[in-house]
Order: sequence, then structure tokens, then C-alpha cells
Amino acid sequence: MSRQHLYGILLIVAAFFCVAVMSAFGKGAANVSTATISFFQSFISLVLFLPWTLRHGLADLKTTQFPLHLARALAGLLSQVLYFWAVKEMTLIDAVLLVNAAPLFIPLVAWLWNRTPITPAVAVSLLAGFIGVVLIIKPGADLLTNPAALIALSAALFSAIALVSVNKLSGQNRPDTILFYYFCIASIATLPFAIADWSMPSPRGWGYLAGVGLFMALAQLLIILAYQHATASQIAPFNYSVVIFSGLIGWVVWGNTLDWISAIGIALVCLGGILSIVLSPPPKPTHGVAAPIAPISARG
Repeated sequence: MSRQHLYGILLIVAAFFCVAVMSAFGKGAANVSTATISFFQSFISLVLFLPWTLRHGLADLKTTQFPLHLARALAGLLSQVLYFWAVKEMTLIDAVLLVNAAPLFIPLVAWLWNRTPITPAVAVSLLAGFIGVVLIIKPGADLLTNPAALIALSAALFSAIALVSVNKLSGQNRPDTILFYYFCIASIATLPFAIADWSMPSPRGWGYLAGVGLFMALAQLLIILAYQHATASQIAPFNYSVVIFSGLIGWVVWGNTLDWISAIGIALVCLGGILSIVLSPPPKPTHGVAAPIAPISARG
């Protein structure tokens, strides 16, 4: 395993820890409309990153890949909207399982888009991770017969498309450029729906919205940095770490207990990641990929 690969793994795990925390804030904001949450996710993040973006000057925002930026933003936004829609129609735990099938789509999307080969090692690690997720979440018997399940699976597919898009964009764009276009496009796209479905949040609700925006920004930044150090297929199994973090947060905050079946599931998720490290070949350099950048200390 190369050092770059290890950096990518650590960064993606940190990113999905932020996703778990963001989801906890989102659960706290249950009385706020979905459109409002979606808008503030993007708008707060845009405001937070503007100083960093403007520090490099507006010239750095010039891009020849706007269609790819647009595709990445819309795919990510559709994934979020479909996820919130599914949560309203099915249990939260089942929705989380299906949305976390995104890593299973990543190798297929990467193969269709980039002709990235799917190695047996990657296939085994993804399968182990998915089985672990099933054991942790223990979906109900009506999971696949509920129409909402297809909505959640669609969210997983769009999430995979967004993540592979990040991998392609990071080869020719600075992280602040990618983040600016994502948050700007998502804010503009969700604003009309937030206005149409506006309801004034309580003071606590505003705090939850701020938390959603902050941890959304951190997650997006860490994902971009991770994909500058490793390919989509190599770090896909570690997307499952969000389930572990969500389980731990649920235990600490809401007192949810962990049974032995869930413990086995967590072990399988970890095993999937280990198999990816041990069995996957070292990543080959790709023409046009930017040199990895070190995290800036001010960002933690």
C-alpha cells in the first residue's frame, strides 16, 4: 500500500465522519422543511468557503469543465433530495442502508465512464462491506417491495456518479474551484424550493442548520482531497465507515445499543476495507492528475 493510498483512506474516513455528524444535525432539524435544509446545506458551505476561494482570485474560477461541474452538482443534489424523500416514506435505518449501496455503484460508474477495471479484490471488498451494512442495519422484510426503496437506491446511484465526477474534476481543478461550483449551483437550484416551502426555524433549528452547513462543507473538502490521493474504486469500501460513525453517534446521543449481529456487521465493514488495502494493486499514475495537495492547517 502506498503512502498516497493511505492518505486517501484516512481522508475519506474523516469525510464520512463529518457526513455522520451532519446527518445527526439534520435529524435534529426534523421540524424544518426538507427544501430549507437542502438550501442551507449548500448556502452556508458556500459562505464558509468564499474567503478561501477569493484568496486565490477570481481567475482561478475559470474552467473548461463547467458541464462536468454541473453534472457533479446536480448528481449530488439529486442524491440528497432523493435521500430526504426516501426517509419520509420509509424507516430511517432502511434508507441509510440503501443509500450506502453507493460504493457498489462506484466501480460500475467508473468502468462505464473511465473504463477503470474492476479487480476481484475490489469486488470482494465491496461485497464484504455491503454484507456488513446489512447486518448492522437489519432491514425489514418489505425493504425491496416498498417503492421508497427504489428512491433510496436511486439516491445511491446519483451519489456514486457525483463521487466519480469529483475524481475526474480533481485532476484539472483546485479543490476551492470544485467546491465553489458545487455549492453555488446547489444553492441556486434549491433556493426557489426553499422560498416556496419556507417556515421560520426556531433558535435551536437555526443551530441545527448551521451544523448541517458546516459539516457538509468539511465533508465535501475532505472527499475532494481524498480523491486526489486515490481512485474511486480503491477507497469505495471506506464509504461504509459512515454507518459505523452513525451507530456510535446514535449510541452516545440517543442511547441506541449495539447487539452482536451489528458487531459482526461492523467487523465485516472493517474487513472490506482491509481487503481493499491488502489485495488491491498500487494505483497507477494517471495523465493529467494534479499533484496531491496537503491539507491546510487552518482547515484542521
